[in-house]
Amino acid sequence: MAPPNSIKILKISHIAPQPSDPHEPITEFSLPLTFLDTFCFKFPPVECLFFYSLKSSDPSLMACTLSKLKHSLSLTLKHFLPLAGNLTWPPNSPKPIILYKPGNAISLTVAESTADFHHFSSDHAREASESRSLIPNLLTNDMSSLIMALQITLFPNTGLCIGATFHHAVLDGKSSAMFMKSWAYVTKHNPPLLPELTPFYDRTAIKDPKGLDTLYLDRWLAKTSSDSGRSRLRRPFDHWSESEPPSDWVRSTFHLTGGEIEKLRTWVLNQWEKKNEPANDFKTPTLRLSSFVLASAHVLTTMVRAAKGEVSRKVYFVVSADYRRRLDPPLPENYFGNCAGCHLGYAGEAREVSEEGGAAIVAAKIGDLIKGLEKKGVLEGAEERLKRWGVLEPESQLIAVTWSPQLGIYGSDFGWGRPEKVEIASVRRKSISLMESRDGSGGFEVGLVLKKPEMDRFGSLFGTNFKAL
Repeated sequence: MAPPNSIKILKISHIAPQPSDPHEPITEFSLPLTFLDTFCFKFPPVECLFFYSLKSSDPSLMACTLSKLKHSLSLTLKHFLPLAGNLTWPPNSPKPIILYKPGNAISLTVAESTADFHHFSSDHAREASESRSLIPNLLTNDMSSLIMALQITLFPNTGLCIGATFHHAVLDGKSSAMFMKSWAYVTKHNPPLLPELTPFYDRTAIKDPKGLDTLYLDRWLAKTSSDSGRSRLRRPFDHWSESEPPSDWVRSTFHLTGGEIEKLRTWVLNQWEKKNEPANDFKTPTLRLSSFVLASAHVLTTMVRAAKGEVSRKVYFVVSADYRRRLDPPLPENYFGNCAGCHLGYAGEAREVSEEGGAAIVAAKIGDLIKGLEKKGVLEGAEERLKRWGVLEPESQLIAVTWSPQLGIYGSDFGWGRPEKVEIASVRRKSISLMESRDGSGGFEVGLVLKKPEMDRFGSLFGTNFKAL
């Protein structure tokens, strides 16, 4: 049973971008959606929770901290105008646009919780729905949607949590992480922003000769309306919303150390060589074993074993690939928007994946998928990418690997040190988050949501597997 958690809303503020010079007001700013944005048009929002330890009983210190956060937020938003604007659909436009108008502001909620800070910032299993009270909602209507909402929840004498919700049609995880690190940097160091934290908005390099932007948009809208006329569709900005998990679903975090990754690498290579031991002079296929591939394969096979169920069920995986350096021409790392793609792969039947050499099989398939992106290009098969997801067998198991250790999200230091914990709260029942270890040791953190008995089995298998290596 979850411990008591009473949330009291203290204040709701609206924070507008602050111009560098009061005599040079900020003007209107708009961006078109690219096909990489419309691919994510109905995706659930990106929801992140950042827990920071602040052990002080001095009310004036907390008031000063909140005032500084609000001021630095207004300075940061000057560089991130789209986040203060709206996603809207002009009457004569074939697709929505991102529009900031002077006077637009983001919603910042300040709340106070009676819950135990360490209950939320620890790794142990807890009811998955508990995080909901720390996450701000994005308001949408028939005409527009907010793009970002923030909530600061105070845990008296122990710490605070910054909750951020981002509309996925506007930005990906990398851009979300860039904003949080930029806000943290301005809070700790004051302006100006570092070049790598200053967003790049030029979208002319993203070519779309096949009209994928409207193709994806039409497919999304067709899923949510029986009326083929987009102009008559109500609430086009509503996203897919997955209901909160019931009380028997829990959220937990697991760790993979750098040493465990190396053990896993050796073991997977041995299993791969055994499985492909040549009966003749043919060479064993080479595996692509990055730390990301190894961690993903280990987590996926452990989830399949923990799930039990029909051994003949088919297991699929989804990995997200950053396109910035993979496009032609490439985009800078600080490009703001969606510039990633979700790629579906088939791991095999649960029976095969659960066997002793299952991690080697899955690692090979994830590695081949990533290798194919670099060989064929990220746009190969782009027209059918959304459609493929709708034809999976009902009894199949799908596991999506989200987020990335390369985003460096634990670098969001507001002046209080690294976060005690970062939780990707938008991870639900069919996905996991994979991010860098908070201690900077080169390991990974794995966040996931499962039924309680399934999580218990996962935890037992996750640690036992390494003892056997």
